[in-house]
Amino acid sequence: MVSIPLADVRPGLKIANHVYTPLGGLLLQKGKVLLPRDLDILRAFLVAHVEVDEPPVMGQGESANSSAADKSKPAAVSIPELESSPIGALYKEYDRMLLLTKNAFQSVLASELPIYELRNQLEALIKQLKHYNILTFMPRNHKEYDYLYHNAILSALTSYQLAGWHGLPQKDWMQVAFAGLLHDIGNTRIDPQILFKTEPLTEAERDEMRMHTTYGYQQLRKTSAINEGVRLTALQHHEKMDGSGYPFHLAGEKIHIYARIIAVADIFHAMTLNRAYRPAVSPYLVLEQIKSESFGKLDPSIVQTFVDKVTQFHNGTRIRLSNNQIGEIVFSDRNHPTRPMVSVQGMIINLVQETNLYIEEVLT
Repeated sequence: MVSIPLADVRPGLKIANHVYTPLGGLLLQKGKVLLPRDLDILRAFLVAHVEVDEPPVMGQGESANSSAADKSKPAAVSIPELESSPIGALYKEYDRMLLLTKNAFQSVLASELPIYELRNQLEALIKQLKHYNILTFMPRNHKEYDYLYHNAILSALTSYQLAGWHGLPQKDWMQVAFAGLLHDIGNTRIDPQILFKTEPLTEAERDEMRMHTTYGYQQLRKTSAINEGVRLTALQHHEKMDGSGYPFHLAGEKIHIYARIIAVADIFHAMTLNRAYRPAVSPYLVLEQIKSESFGKLDPSIVQTFVDKVTQFHNGTRIRLSNNQIGEIVFSDRNHPTRPMVSVQGMIINLVQETNLYIEEVLT
């Protein structure tokens, strides 16, 4: 192991010890083989010296660099390969869940909710959860008028994860997933001309839309195999922590914990899915909006858990900035998780400083 000035560090060298930012954040891990962009990161943080293993013999560094660079390039995946891949299994179970949810919602006014069939398929979908990336997953063949069903399924998946992240007992996780799946079921009683209206709603139409929470609770009261928290979520998911929500202006912990979790997941997916009246919004921009909403509106501890977890593992993710430049996330500051450092054509852009830019799209 030797300590060498940054000016003498070359791609292909292996880091002997962790490299930290001046504020203590982990910048590069021990054992990492340095790539050219890593040197840009070190310069951006004004790192003076780096401890590396003894320089490799001729050709070894070049081979390591080439191998690492190849791994960083996304591989094109054909449709047959996708179907047989882990993400393909996720899509397969998601599409089955979509069909079942759509049929259940469309027939709920005339028949009982097929809760056991929904539970079995939801469990099959949750088994694929390790392949579900909240920031990058988008349904296949998404139709804008299927928004209600997509939001329901995505809210179920995200809420299941968020319940675990936030420390709820495991016995609650599936019930939280049901709460996410069924939170908007009251919309099935709303006049479609109001529900799908693209122009601003009248005051009377807004009042009718707000009735979906009461309708949902009434519909779920007769449903077995779900607990009261699921029913209360349908009723309370538009309540706000400061008491400004509806229908009862509940505040703080008077709002059921399930409803507080689903409120965060619902807002995230409502904003990041295409709607009939507006296009999808960048997930990173939505995270920033959710953080601002946490002051008085959303449960701040749940928001903190959500933002921290979904932005934790995305160094190396390819993104498109709001100026249409394509780049790669190279470092995420735990104090500013929605504004990471991005490498664009060899130049490091710090989004904390470049406030006029934001991540427009996460590329898969």
